[in-house]
Amino acid sequence: MAKAIHMMVRVLDEKRSLTFYRKAFGLDVAERLDFDSFTLVYLRNAENDFELELTVNKARSEPYSLGDGYGHVAFCVDDLDGEYERFKTEGLAPEDIKEFVVEDKLLARFFFVTDPDGYRIEVLQRHGRYQ
Repeated sequence: MAKAIHMMVRVLDEKRSLTFYRKAFGLDVAERLDFDSFTLVYLRNAENDFELELTVNKARSEPYSLGDGYGHVAFCVDDLDGEYERFKTEGLAPEDIKEFVVEDKLLARFFFVTDPDGYRIEVLQRHGRYQ
């Protein structure tokens, strides 16, 4: 059986991205690998061992074009309303909380936030299939 271990995004400014992901999701550097032309920074928190890999290409000065293929990565939290208020207090500019209801049953409560490089991130209330 395959196990998901990480997701990679390319970022322009390592420090700015580290600050965002630490504030937003409590992700800290698990490992940093520095090469001649790029750096790989693996982030995770105590919740599990899935990592977010930040790739910093050293010669890059222009923002990346995300195109129309990227969707989002998602995190679930125990207290969506509390996290939403914390994100606002931290200046992370979360979008409004939304709800999906299917056949009169709550499927999901969530909000989106955008990281410094334009990647959208979904933050879901821990519920149902989103554990």
